[in-house]
Order: sequence, then structure tokens, then C-alpha cells
Amino acid sequence: TGPSGADTPLVGPTIDVRPGETVRVTLNNMLPQDSTCGIGGGSANTRHCFNGTNLHSHGLWVNPSGNGDNVLVSIRPGVEFQYEYNIPADHPASTFWYHPHLHGSTALQVSSGMSGALIIRGDRMPTPTEIGDLDRLLKQPDGSDIPERVLVLQQIQDACTDSDGGITYDCKPGQVGGIESYDQFGPGSWPASGRFTSINGQVLSQLAPALAGSIERWRMIHAGVRDTINFEIRRKTGTAALRTLTAADTDRWIDQNCGKDTIPYGVVAQDGLTMAQVQMRQQAVLQPGYRVDALVVLPQAGDYCLVDAAAPAAASVNQIAPSHRLLGIVTAVEGNAVNGEIGTTYLQDWLISAAERTMAPDVAGEVVEDLKNDMRLSNFVPHPDIEPGEQQVVFKIDVKQPGGTFFELDGQPYDANRIDRTLPLNGVDEWALRSDFVSHPFHIHVNPFQIIKIIDAAGNDVRALGADDDGDPQYPGLKDVWKATLWFKNPGTDPSTSYTNTVQTRYQRYIGEFVLHCHILDHEDQGMMQNVRITLPDGHGGTVTGHH
Repeated sequence: TGPSGADTPLVGPTIDVRPGETVRVTLNNMLPQDSTCGIGGGSANTRHCFNGTNLHSHGLWVNPSGNGDNVLVSIRPGVEFQYEYNIPADHPASTFWYHPHLHGSTALQVSSGMSGALIIRGDRMPTPTEIGDLDRLLKQPDGSDIPERVLVLQQIQDACTDSDGGITYDCKPGQVGGIESYDQFGPGSWPASGRFTSINGQVLSQLAPALAGSIERWRMIHAGVRDTINFEIRRKTGTAALRTLTAADTDRWIDQNCGKDTIPYGVVAQDGLTMAQVQMRQQAVLQPGYRVDALVVLPQAGDYCLVDAAAPAAASVNQIAPSHRLLGIVTAVEGNAVNGEIGTTYLQDWLISAAERTMAPDVAGEVVEDLKNDMRLSNFVPHPDIEPGEQQVVFKIDVKQPGGTFFELDGQPYDANRIDRTLPLNGVDEWALRSDFVSHPFHIHVNPFQIIKIIDAAGNDVRALGADDDGDPQYPGLKDVWKATLWFKNPGTDPSTSYTNTVQTRYQRYIGEFVLHCHILDHEDQGMMQNVRITLPDGHGGTVTGHH
């Protein structure tokens, strides 16, 4: 539970804001003093300064400098600092989140529950020349917003110590679990812990009821540190209660109490950016840092299981196929039952009707025709396609160096005093991204990117909707999608098995320094990160390096 008592969930408050507004967040570090936060603390690729902190507005397109989205400052115990996020008037309206980002303690703090949702709500009507906000379309007949759920998915891996000082997840009476060291992180540590992924600070949650047949917007945020979540909805067929369920019994419980058939839902946004069309999915794959917005219909009254489903080994950082885990239960009460197909009949018809009700006359016809054509959302996609230059990023865990394991980006561990990339404002680049050793989620701050190609080790592009990637559902459907975080897949431990992800990005509006990194946050803390500087062009094809 949270600091206010037993009824306070261990999750940060949801911040609601609109384009053009300013968010000020005062961060008052009241943690105890920490002797490891010494001079230069935060620059070494070791676990340190656990009680220092800062704040990252994950996915926001805002100023990375000063008191903006600045993750290069260290707020020590006893220090107060106010962040100020000036949200541009043309900022995409969707689902974002916030969390600490102090190099050396990021994973420990995020896995302790220090995160929350940040929702940008928009009301911009599309026009023949300007895109609009999807919020403007998702209205009920009376003009109110459709129901929504914000689902902050956390993996809080509290542990205790045994009589020999070793880590145990079986806390004895009187012991209070916690995360005291990075020994609790590593391949297989989350499933071995026996813990459950929480939803909004509660495990095995009974969510607020839904109305059968009602269309809801579910905003899913993977606020965990390292383990994949494969989100499915299934009809609950059994009567067993959740109260005594243990992780060891989860597979059996799901098999006995949750139906085999999944409930499809329409994914409309990835990482807070509206997609070019509604994609009907049986399962959404969320890697650490991912966000997925989906239109969900529970077709009939009854209970439904929210399941973290099994997945191929290559889809997980652990390189082993995870088992099922139960996330929670949601009950649909009697409403307008849906007996037919949800996607291209019920949901598509509803969206067309909503467009006819809500869209201005000069754009309504275009929006309706788009929706009739595979539920396309062209008038709501926040970024136009771009033409590129070139950049390259390679993740690697180097286990062959003397002195230990090194977590590297482009062959080097992180150095706080080194600028790895200096790029011009308004420049455009094509980035080739891959991992030479197992899989990693890549995240870059401030500017999102568009997915141009995802090529497997055999040379096949697997990003088209309906493509087959050996049963792994996470890449098919990402063709030309905009994101801020992307899985670099390597089913093996050498470059020959790596996928190559090609993305395009542009550096708009903001100059300053920020980072790109692996969003397995204990990897980031140990050096899998780079500094990026956006600066003014010099007028001759280069960049300005100083003020003279």
C-alpha cells in the first residue's frame, strides 16, 4: 500500500493535462541521506545513489533541458525541485507516463512502484488540412466521452532475507519486503519471485464493472522493469475465487476457470500515438515502457479474466517461454449484449456512427470513408511520413571482457561526460537498430520514431499486419507505426540471429541534451545508454558547437 495507509494503492497519481497547458510537478526528496550519492554520483555504471532521484515524463514531446524533461539532474535527499512541462498546443493527445530516471537507481525505484500515468486529453477537430484528436471521435451519443480505464501495470519484486542474508520471496511474519539491491534483478528473477503484476497498485485486482456491449477505452501502461506482458481478455468460465491463488497454481487456475477463446479488441494507439487504422488483436504485447490504447467491448454479462499469456521464448528478455499469469478480473453487468463478430461489424459500425455524429461537415465524409476502409484513422495520425539520413544503434551485453560483464551501446558503456550523438534541429535520420546479444527494448526521449522495416535473421520483413513471425505477435501490424519504445529482437547470443529494426525520426522544436537507452532499466543503470545533443545547424550542413 501507499504511504497514506492501507487504502492507498502503491502507484503514483494520474496527471491529466491538455495540449497548450503547463504541468508543474514539485519533487521533494524526503528519502534518507545516502553516502553513495557523492561527487560524480550518477555517472558510474554501477548501482548507487538509491535515495537520489529525478523525474522523466516518458513519451512527452517537451523541452529536455533546464526544469523540463531533464533526466540529467540528480535530486539528492533533502532537496526540492520543480519540473515544468510546457505541453505544445499541437502535442498528440493520448497515454503517457512518468517515473524516476537517475542513472544508477532507476530500476530499483521504478520496481518499487515509483511511477504513474500522464494523460493528455484533446478536443481538436480534424479539418481538411489539419489532423485532429481521436478523443473527438470517441464520444457517446449524448456527447460525453466513452468510458475509459487507465491500467498501470507494475512488477514490484519485494523480497526479504533469510538467516544467511540470501534473498527469499517467502517473507516471514514480522518481515517487510523491499528491494534493497540489484541482486534481485536478472534473467528469470520475476517469474521466480512468485509475485503478480499489479494493476494500479493492486494484485489480482477486481476492476470496476463494465456495461456489456459498451465500448471502453483501455489505456495500458507497462510500468515494469524487465518482463514482457502479453495482455489477453478471456471469458471466466469457472467459479473459483482469487483469494488463495498462488503463482505456482496460476496455470492450472487459468486452465480451469478462464475460457480458451480470447476476446478481440481494437488497438488504436501505440506509445501514445494514434495509429493509421484500428487493428483488431487477440493479444497486445507490452515490453517495458510500452503503452497501448485499445477499444474494448465485453460482449455479454459475466466475469472476464485479464491474462498475461504465455509467449514464444524469443519475445521475452529471459529467452524462455513464460507461463500464464492472471492479472485480474472484470465483471460486465447486463447491457446491450453483442452476439456477433466484434471488430468489422460491431466496432466498425459504432465508429462510423460516431463519426457521422461528431465530425464537422467539411471532414465527416472523409473520416467515414476511411473507417469503412479497414477502420482507417488517417485524420488522427499525429505525424506525417518523413525522408531520412542515417544513424545506427547496437545493444550488446559483453560477457568476454576481463573484469566482468559490460552493458554497452555501440561498443561502449555509458559515460555521462561524453556526447555520443550531436544532431541538427529539424534534421531527419533513418536509424538502423539491433541487438548483438539477446533482446532489449530501445527508448529515446523527446522525439518519437516511425517504423520503416523490421527484418528477421532470414531477411523477411515481419511488420505487416498479418505477417508470420514464428508465432510471435508483437511485430506484425507495426508497419509505419509511430512509437517511442521498440523491442530489439535477438533470439540468440550473437549478431547472426539479430533482427534489424529500421526507423525514421526528426528532431523538431527542442534543442538540448537527453538520452536513449535500453528500457530494461537495470541494463540502463549498468551502462546501456547514450547521451544525445540536439543543436542548431550551422548553415553549412553541420551543427553549431558553441556560442561564438
